[in-house]
Formats: sequence, structure tokens, C-alpha cells
Amino acid sequence: MTPRSVVLRASARRDVDEVVARYLEEAGAHVALGFIDALEGAFRQIADHPDSGSPRHGQELNLPGLRSWPVKAHPHVVFYMTRDGLVDVWRVLHGRRDIPAGLRERWT
Repeated sequence: MTPRSVVLRASARRDVDEVVARYLEEAGAHVALGFIDALEGAFRQIADHPDSGSPRHGQELNLPGLRSWPVKAHPHVVFYMTRDGLVDVWRVLHGRRDIPAGLRERWT
């Protein structure tokens, strides 16, 4: 299977920027860089195997095709759909957050 391109919506880019800024402020550059490395690993996984993510939240929210994949060693989760040969990343949210509310806000 050919890897798909991963495209982040503006909301996902904002999520990542906020997480990195928080890690830089509270834990330092090494933790922020570790998060970025782990996030890139998650993106590689879903690019290579887009159906490997969990459909649970998509089913719960009646959003067919929505899947999620955890960011290794971090409490964050990537939420995405596949379309037109792309992985469309909607959000990157903290796993303890109110996921349905997080997915409803900032859809762009």
C-alpha cells in the first residue's frame, strides 16, 4: 500500500502549536521535541495504515470514518479521516479532555 499524505486542518495545527508551547514553558525543549517526534511517528503510522486507528469516537459521535490514534508516550490523540488519498487530521487532543466537545469546536 502506498502511504497517504497527511494534511492538518487549521484546528489540528493550533492544537499542536498549543501543546508544543505548553511543553516548552512547563517541561523544556527536550519534552517538546519528544512530543514532536512521537507525533511524527503517529502521522507515519496513519499514513501507512489509515484503517489502524480506532473508530470508537466516530461511532459514538455519528461521524462515520472518524478514527483516532494515540501519540506514543504522550497523553494526546490524533483524530482523522481519510479522503481522496489523504489523511485529513481534524484535531490533536489531550486524551483526558472532553473528546466530543473538543471535536465539535474549531472544525476548520
